[in-house]
Amino acid sequence: MSTTEQKQQTPTPAEIPFTNPQAMRSYVTDTGKILPRKYTHLSAKHQRAVTRTLKHARNLLLTH
Repeated sequence: MSTTEQKQQTPTPAEIPFTNPQAMRSYVTDTGKILPRKYTHLSAKHQRAVTRTLKHARNLLLTH
């Protein structure tokens, strides 16, 4: 691999778009409640971003 090539990284939870409900499914329960950090194993910064994204999606009626 040359120095000009870069590995493609998976997006961090903060970068997941709110328009993609399938990507957000791993952060909510079947009833639509947001999972706590204890179960998602995210940092506090990423957990806040996920929460913000999920609430934004809910307001636009994209998820539960």
